[in-house]
Amino acid sequence: MTLQTRPPIVAVLGHVDHGKTSLLDKIRNTSIALQEAGGITQSIGAWQTETKEGKKITFIDTPGHAAFNNMRSRGAKLADIAILVVAADDGPMPQTKESLEYLREAQTPFIVAITKVDLGTAQVEVVKGKLAQEGVLLEGRGGDVVAIEVSSQTGQGIEELLEMLSLTSELLELKSNPEGPIEAVVVETERDARRGPVVSCVVKDGTLKIGSLIGTEGVKTKVRGLFDESGKPVSEALPGDPVEVLGFDTLPLVGAFITSNESPLSSVSTTYNLRPSRKRREGFWIILKADTAGSLEAIKGQLGEKVGIAFAGVGDFVESDVTMSSSTNSPLVGFNTRAGKDIQKMADEEGVKIYSYKIIYELLADVEKWQKELEESQSEKVVGRAQVIAQFPHEKNTRIAGCKILEGRITKNDKLRLVREDKTLGNIRALSLKTQKQEVDKVEQGEFGIYFEPQLDFKIGDTLEAFQPPKSTQRTNS
Repeated sequence: MTLQTRPPIVAVLGHVDHGKTSLLDKIRNTSIALQEAGGITQSIGAWQTETKEGKKITFIDTPGHAAFNNMRSRGAKLADIAILVVAADDGPMPQTKESLEYLREAQTPFIVAITKVDLGTAQVEVVKGKLAQEGVLLEGRGGDVVAIEVSSQTGQGIEELLEMLSLTSELLELKSNPEGPIEAVVVETERDARRGPVVSCVVKDGTLKIGSLIGTEGVKTKVRGLFDESGKPVSEALPGDPVEVLGFDTLPLVGAFITSNESPLSSVSTTYNLRPSRKRREGFWIILKADTAGSLEAIKGQLGEKVGIAFAGVGDFVESDVTMSSSTNSPLVGFNTRAGKDIQKMADEEGVKIYSYKIIYELLADVEKWQKELEESQSEKVVGRAQVIAQFPHEKNTRIAGCKILEGRITKNDKLRLVREDKTLGNIRALSLKTQKQEVDKVEQGEFGIYFEPQLDFKIGDTLEAFQPPKSTQRTNS
């Protein structure tokens, strides 16, 4: 067995907008940050760079938005080293604290990168003090955690950060056997319209080659294609290399280990349902599609139990999605997915609405809005109240109630009830509504007379309520 030093796998963690992708952008000298929808990284991307000394480092960029907490957790567990990004003008925020919990749980060594130090609003010493309050004791402040001040605009601290990563990697003595059994970790999956199922992974041991027989948690295949992070075809991937793998018919779980051994390896994956739910509960339901398994998991995790998911899957919309939407009265909601012309035509014919998003928090906001609208429509709404202030005899031993509007309005067509001291005496129906002895359809202010049936035993002081009963249908494809 020939053990060789392998490149470290480095996860970059931190709060949204604290400059993680911009930092990696500066290291890689590309424009990834500008290409991300909404300026937020929305899937785990793995890539490799070299230091001035020619040492390779593999980076995993994990999203900072709250919806992606599972992806941040997974990134922390997959990494050998982590960079905890904290903005100099903001300090530790919710996702910073979550990332710290993940790092501590996984016992992952980390370096703090204090970003945006070039800004006039930067308060580096204040941020260091706040980090101490979170239990992060820096060098020179009673601890051994290294903090490096960096700027993605000027390049300050970038070389120092890379040097510290290399030094930490040497101390960890990361080894692998390129000639040994294959071991790789799935960092993302997607269904590409042209290439089919695509699995992004980082090789940790062995050498992944075209033709290699690999498997993961019951899913086995022969490697039919390999591509590096720039999309160029390669014949093999060595330990530490990020690579896209073609050949899987069924997408493995994100976080699963790919191996050439048939014995199962543990994984850090989180399972999620990709089949229709058999039990339909009350509430708002959607059919959810996403471009990658990681994004799908993140959205499902953020929606939680508030929204029912009739079906969740990876890839573009297909005929079965439209059919299920029509039969379950659930809207199609997609993240970075599309509907072809034939699918859109089918949806139009079936009266199915398709909602597509490129920014996850816009998707979450709309679903939350629809859920609220449904709850409101399914709740009874009182639209008017009036108090009985007089009673007048009418024909055949019946009476007319003299009332005064308290709030809202009363119409002839309203569903009405008579209330006494918060107790409902019964529902009634208006037969006649008059103001100033004139028959009217609606009263919005002042006094009026109402003749109703059945003739409940009302008395002065009772309240007349007009209400709208709850609706039973879901707001989806209308």
